[in-house]
Amino acid sequence: MAHYVDNKAFLQALVEHGKAVRKAKRLKTEKPRVSDYLGTCILQIANHLSFKPNFINYSFKDEMISDAVENCLMYIENFDPKKSSNPFAYFTQISYYAFLRRIHKEKRVQHTKQAYIENLDIHDLVVIKGDETEYANAILANLRSHADQSPGYTVVPESPNKYRRKPKYLIPDAEADTADQDEET
Repeated sequence: MAHYVDNKAFLQALVEHGKAVRKAKRLKTEKPRVSDYLGTCILQIANHLSFKPNFINYSFKDEMISDAVENCLMYIENFDPKKSSNPFAYFTQISYYAFLRRIHKEKRVQHTKQAYIENLDIHDLVVIKGDETEYANAILANLRSHADQSPGYTVVPESPNKYRRKPKYLIPDAEADTADQDEET
């Protein structure tokens, strides 16, 4: 079976790119662009990772791939051939975590939209002021029925770092006092 990324050629291209970047730093010139081959390899890694069963059914797959490519290009200079001779694994890992971050972002956006729909006062939107009769709007009724039937949107998703302490100016006074007591113990 032919692999879609040749690891040895990919490693060699990364070594050459690293030399060019170090030379540019030494001469204090602009960093060189990533070669077409490196860009193609990174794009192929991100594309093929998006077909894994845990990522295939997301509607925002293109954003996931774009985030992965962006992160790979951002950290391309951090790859050290002295530590590892497997750039495929290095960039696959970067892409994997970029996918997870995008999924988390999209879930927060989806939760915000769902909370907005749940808190929407449809009665004020449907009733015409000055008229005693109500006119049903099928779209709004459909939104409300979907919001009522949707499970699992009552819990706010956790932040990536659930142990990070909030700044005191964001905590109401009653909570701030208990937070100070918790820190002292």
